[in-house]
Amino acid sequence: MQLNVLIISPTQMIFKGQAKSVTLPGEMGVFEVLPFHKRMMTRLLGGKVDVDGRLFDIKRGAVKIDQNNITIILE
Repeated sequence: MQLNVLIISPTQMIFKGQAKSVTLPGEMGVFEVLPFHKRMMTRLLGGKVDVDGRLFDIKRGAVKIDQNNITIILE
């Protein structure tokens, strides 16, 4: 099973694809999302988003996780 990942900014789509895991810089620390992760929505702090080894630098944003779909919205 894989995660459907979408990373967007106000001006462009940065990444759209599938991944086995995604690591995110959350408010309470770095956390990893795997298939069948519980539903959640949280803010992201500055750091790196790791999508199966592909790194994306971010300043701030938010993430919504829902039924193996991850939507990351960056500022």
